[in-house]
Amino acid sequence: MSPSTSPRFFSEREVARHCTKDSCWVLQGTRVYDVTAFLRMHPGGEALILRRSGRDVVQEMEGPPHRHSDNARRWMEQYYIGELDRDTDEAQTLRERRTASEQTSDKDALLDRCSTVDLDKDLVDWRRPLAWQVGHLGEKYDAWVHQPVDRPIRLFGNPLLEASTKTSWYWVPVVWLPIVFYFSWHCYTTLAKGTTRIALTSDFYIPIHEYIFPVLFLLGWFLWSFVEYCIHRFVFHMKPPAHNYYLITIHFLLHGQHHKSPFDGSRLVFPPGLASLVVGAFYTILRYLLPDILGISVFVGGLCGYVVYDMIHYYLHYGSPKRGSYMYNLKAYHVKHHFEHQRAGFGITSTFWDHPFNTVIPDEKF
Repeated sequence: MSPSTSPRFFSEREVARHCTKDSCWVLQGTRVYDVTAFLRMHPGGEALILRRSGRDVVQEMEGPPHRHSDNARRWMEQYYIGELDRDTDEAQTLRERRTASEQTSDKDALLDRCSTVDLDKDLVDWRRPLAWQVGHLGEKYDAWVHQPVDRPIRLFGNPLLEASTKTSWYWVPVVWLPIVFYFSWHCYTTLAKGTTRIALTSDFYIPIHEYIFPVLFLLGWFLWSFVEYCIHRFVFHMKPPAHNYYLITIHFLLHGQHHKSPFDGSRLVFPPGLASLVVGAFYTILRYLLPDILGISVFVGGLCGYVVYDMIHYYLHYGSPKRGSYMYNLKAYHVKHHFEHQRAGFGITSTFWDHPFNTVIPDEKF
């Protein structure tokens, strides 16, 4: 709700009626929030919010078990819709307040509900494509990009260029799984012929049989998990120099836009064109380091690991895993990375590599 708009007022009974998945409201003191759109995104799952619908969540925001970060509190303000009016006897006054507050246009109301961005005072102009603006933020860029908002981002003015940056999640398995299946079949049947050997000397060699394929496949998957960690930490989370317009722009296009708008469903997985560059490099390196069919066997395991990585990443943002499950804990871990610990928690499919590299998100203490 924009600063110039008078707040709407709601009775306690009216707030309490909004307690379903289709319409879920909560309170912070006397402030009323419509968090319906956030239910699927909440790292604790829908049920935790629904159980508190129509009630004051100040204590839950403060913790324990989890004290919400400043970014989480800013995010909450995007769902602010008005104030609680406890003086229900003054029905006429309440009706007059509502009438006055509803005089804003439907367009402005929709904009206010999805974001608290002040279009006139924000560091960038949200009415225009952002790709060529962020580089001018300089030293302000890092703080700005790590204050997430729940609103769509337009990167480019050209419709075709803009469309190329968006990908529905299902294109990842559609494009890459046929390649995984084909190469898996090719590698297994080739090894099954019994002609693959690793020569140690001119007179001594080790035969490689088909039952080695699962080992090579899992090795590739394990290597991908390391590549995933390194790319996320050292490329996606590089801190571009404040004076370098081009590096800031590149960072924003690669990953900064995801941290600014972490629930933009069209940009949660890699476009196949961009992913093919990483996949191609992974393939070339393995073919160079390992004998022909062995390199392909390791590669296909890594490619499968990449598909799982992208699917898990999408699920961590939009899925509702069962409380206490592995995916539930992983989702909570990843959301903390977005909202509070942007310089830690780089593992997506697991937290394994965060441990040896000392980037584990610390447990909260009260």
